[in-house]
Amino acid sequence: MASDISVPWGVAFLPDGDALVAERTTGRILRVTPQGEQSEEMTLPDVADLGEGGLLGLAVSPTHDADDLVYAYYTTEDDNRIARFTLGGRPEVLLDGIENADIHNGGRIAFGPDGMLYAGTGDAGNSDNSQDGDSLNGKILRMTPDGTPPADNPFPDSLVYSLGHRNVQGLAWDDSGALYGVEFGQNQFDEVNLIVPGANYGWPIVEGEGDLEGRFTNPLVTWTTDEASPSGAAVIGQTLYVAALGGQRLWTIPVTGPGQLGEPVPVLEGVYGRLRTVVEAPDGALWLTSSNTSRGDPLEGDDHVYRFPAP
Repeated sequence: MASDISVPWGVAFLPDGDALVAERTTGRILRVTPQGEQSEEMTLPDVADLGEGGLLGLAVSPTHDADDLVYAYYTTEDDNRIARFTLGGRPEVLLDGIENADIHNGGRIAFGPDGMLYAGTGDAGNSDNSQDGDSLNGKILRMTPDGTPPADNPFPDSLVYSLGHRNVQGLAWDDSGALYGVEFGQNQFDEVNLIVPGANYGWPIVEGEGDLEGRFTNPLVTWTTDEASPSGAAVIGQTLYVAALGGQRLWTIPVTGPGQLGEPVPVLEGVYGRLRTVVEAPDGALWLTSSNTSRGDPLEGDDHVYRFPAP
């Protein structure tokens, strides 16, 4: 669908079916039509190409027809932040002060079925952040479209929805409304977690399973880090798809019930290299981005955006 993109990270669809694609290293937002026409929409100001940071997640307002708003999670020289804007307009910063670093910036944002905006953050290389309830890092955050804490968040007047995460880069909901969070492990296990409000997922005390008498919530799925290094996630039909960077494959996981997952099966092993983001298009197609220009061995025309028609 699109080629010659420098690390396509966030992908979000406009109501007309066109995709917005975030170019991590430059801050550019590209428009890709369902016919494969590729153009530059705008460049987001103040984006810093800092290690794994830059222009990361994108989300389109669920009321875009009325407000024309797009949301972005991005790195600046000072922090990671979330802003909203109309295409071509000046960003309105909703949340700043998320610690940045060369590694573990998180960056995935998505609107949930409840109309709230969710954000996965990383520990910024400081694992103590993940267990610190006053830190925005190493968390899944939940906020209103205006960036304020919803009244029903698990901790009063806090954006923190869950904690004890290392580096969340995938958020996806199944048809029941269950939320899955996908995150990188360190040396042993990458994880898919069922996200429960207020739950603690153990990092850095636990990597993978190890609930320590119920203090922590165990993952539903684990992989070795060589098999995954998981980033984007999407539920399409009854399958959770997880894009794997180090594993250079797309994981398919059956959704066997509300918040329940079956045995993962890999596809596209080594075909397109490192895979970053997977999303469902309005027509039910699966869109997938590669991430070979920052690390790995670029293919001709990398990085690419691919489309797989709905089954």
